[in-house]
Amino acid sequence: MKKDFNEFKAFIKNKKTAVVGIGVSNIPLINLLLQLGAKVTAFDKKSIEDLGDIGKDFTNKGVQLSLGENYLDNLKGFDVVFKTPSMRIDSPALQRAKAEGSYITSEMEEFMRYCPAKIYAVTGSDGKTTTTSIIYNLLKEEGFKTWVGGNIGTPLFSKIEEIKPQDRVVLELSSFQLMTINVSPEVAIVTNVTPNHLDMHKDMEEYIDAKRNIYKYQGDKDLLILNKENHITNSFQKEAKGKVKLFSSKTEILHGGFYKDKTLFIDGHEVCKEDEITIKGIHNVENYLAAFLAVKDEVSVETMKKVAAEFKGVAHRNELIREIQGVKYYNDSIGSSPTRTLATISVFDKPVILIAGGYDKHIPFEPLAEKGWDKVKSLVLIGATKEKIKEVFLKVIKERKIDLPIFMAESLEEAVKKCQDIAEAGDSVVLSPACASFDMFPNFEVRGNKFKEIVNSL
Repeated sequence: MKKDFNEFKAFIKNKKTAVVGIGVSNIPLINLLLQLGAKVTAFDKKSIEDLGDIGKDFTNKGVQLSLGENYLDNLKGFDVVFKTPSMRIDSPALQRAKAEGSYITSEMEEFMRYCPAKIYAVTGSDGKTTTTSIIYNLLKEEGFKTWVGGNIGTPLFSKIEEIKPQDRVVLELSSFQLMTINVSPEVAIVTNVTPNHLDMHKDMEEYIDAKRNIYKYQGDKDLLILNKENHITNSFQKEAKGKVKLFSSKTEILHGGFYKDKTLFIDGHEVCKEDEITIKGIHNVENYLAAFLAVKDEVSVETMKKVAAEFKGVAHRNELIREIQGVKYYNDSIGSSPTRTLATISVFDKPVILIAGGYDKHIPFEPLAEKGWDKVKSLVLIGATKEKIKEVFLKVIKERKIDLPIFMAESLEEAVKKCQDIAEAGDSVVLSPACASFDMFPNFEVRGNKFKEIVNSL
């Protein structure tokens, strides 16, 4: 059962409260805790200069600050500690606080405990953001007041008193957020589990255990949605406390979601054809199957079809920008490695005009050329790695005796203009650089937004 937020208000008042990390989700949290009468100390590795106006604002409001390299040395004597998601629960500072009797929690954990609305939460190694966004759009289109949070959207705990029981909440949850959580959502979705974040987790088993927390505390009326074709997620069904629904892009599942004859089915009934979905690729078919299963009792088939046709995908992930004179332009600025770019260009029905190149992460480009040559009609190269990429493609062109034009550009603007010059009706122009952005842009979002700006001005 969800708890009444008034209980939290009574609990936190006058409590000596530590917030570790002055980042995106914890800034609104600190302000909320102050409003509720907590005595707040905020901890961060940054200096007061680095924090800028935020540091000044908190100091003026009476927040104590513990900053700098040894900022956690002062994590002593607190009633409550809110940790940042990336901080391991077995860190010495948290272990010490726990031994002293501190209640250790996180913004997301308390939100899930007190949120009055039904929660749909999505985790997985791939497809989390897209599946979360599809569910959000399905519920919103059906007429529900819908909130989105977790890894995307806005921090929701500070808005909890604005959320009504009849609203809907969709969360994207990472393994870091799930690691310490002991409360599960009414609807839990696990898209897949493959090796990931092993720089943060001790081993694969710990990573899988973190994912398990999304359903571990469910009740018998709750729902767990799993990918049948992933052996790890498929194994979760035997541990489920509530109902389980499976989805598959390979196997017919009459009481679940499946894909057959280029059609998506839910509980044996056709929902839509694959070619009616704007975002392409079998991974997106799976994302839609999971999302449809999550909302099937609340969302009409008409709404499902409408969202499938209108949802253009998450920003910078093979996102359709616009079509000009029969040429479609896609922004896949998130494609910052050769394998990711290869996966992106593989979803298109015919070879694409590819814009690639950027910051040199010293990753070999041979896999992109050797496995992706037949998926590229023309190659337009930019950035620090353009000569390296050209070299590996020229080798494949020579070996296979193929015609694959390569053009060099000095800027993203010049690259887009070249693509417009060489593209014919029916072509797709795809920015998927196979590299990080740091040679020309601060991050992949800035690079993607610049590409959108250029394409929208054509």
